[in-house]
Amino acid sequence: MKKIIKSLVLVSIILINTNSFSYNTEPKIFVSELINDAINILSDKNISKADKKKKIEIISRENIDISALGMYTLGDLRKTLDQEALKKYKVLFEKYFLKSITSRLTDYSNQKFIVVDADQKSETYTIVNSKILKNSKQPEVQIYWRVYTKNSAKPLIRDL
Repeated sequence: MKKIIKSLVLVSIILINTNSFSYNTEPKIFVSELINDAINILSDKNISKADKKKKIEIISRENIDISALGMYTLGDLRKTLDQEALKKYKVLFEKYFLKSITSRLTDYSNQKFIVVDADQKSETYTIVNSKILKNSKQPEVQIYWRVYTKNSAKPLIRDL
């Protein structure tokens, strides 16, 4: 569970944008646009850390299905909780998730990101394969994104 949350935090940090930009609805392009925008924002010395935190929260809420991630993280335990406990959990999970994201800002100006391919698994899910390329400070990182496209006009990151 800690690995999942740490991975989600890293990816969410990358998912920053300067405004409520409408991203492409094709999953492969959607992921590419999100990451490239994030790298540009994180590299911008003219944006304060506080403003970056605000942007992270906005973009995360708009482009990540935080509720679904919370339910996935809870696992089978979610089936045993009453509605009030589940509601409280969702609120706490979102608060923790967003706090975790905004507490770890760094400059990604030396990061090179590429989308390798996309595999449409169903009408509503596509797995996008991407890489953060190796540099002098870190090894190559492979990331598989589950992009949920039930609403074809608004894809969401559901898992990675």
